[in-house]
Amino acid sequence: MAQLYFYYSAMNAGKSTSLLQSAYNYEERGMQTLIFTAALDDRYGVGKVTSRIGLESKAHLFNPDTALYDEIKAHQQKQDIDCIFIDEAQFLSRKQVKALTYVVDDLDIPVLAYGLRTDFTGETFEGSHYLLAWADKFFELKTVCFCGRKANFVVRWDENGKATKAGEQVQIGGNDRYESMCRKHFKELIWDQDGAL
Repeated sequence: MAQLYFYYSAMNAGKSTSLLQSAYNYEERGMQTLIFTAALDDRYGVGKVTSRIGLESKAHLFNPDTALYDEIKAHQQKQDIDCIFIDEAQFLSRKQVKALTYVVDDLDIPVLAYGLRTDFTGETFEGSHYLLAWADKFFELKTVCFCGRKANFVVRWDENGKATKAGEQVQIGGNDRYESMCRKHFKELIWDQDGAL
């Protein structure tokens, strides 16, 4: 029976590497997969998922208007699809996450979604919020803070190298703009700026 999985973490925990390894495992056994990634993140090229360690694969793009259920069903009518992979799943809309539950339940195709749990202010992204609410299984991929503790938050740096809690929720960037930190160090830089609990 197919299920909806959500693999979440802070940045630089190896989400894309894990996705690409899992997709390779299916393909090595002659199974058909579809990989989707967010159209707005083109840092490593358009239409592909790339990991920091150099692995990559072609991917279909999604944006807020993409009808994922319809697109997946159209692919399934041409050939059997054994698994769907979603990179940058935090950028999914509520409607798209709901569509993925129909892919799992009605088309009987497992969906593995990989994404950030929270943004640079400690709030959930829309896609992550609904994946946490509706997925069948959850897996945390771990990375570490500079202090050695588990990093489960992301800090955004401004152009002067200072932590910021202002700005649009989505600004694409890498290690030059973001750093994964433990809750203690995240709080010191972001929440404690307010001076209140």
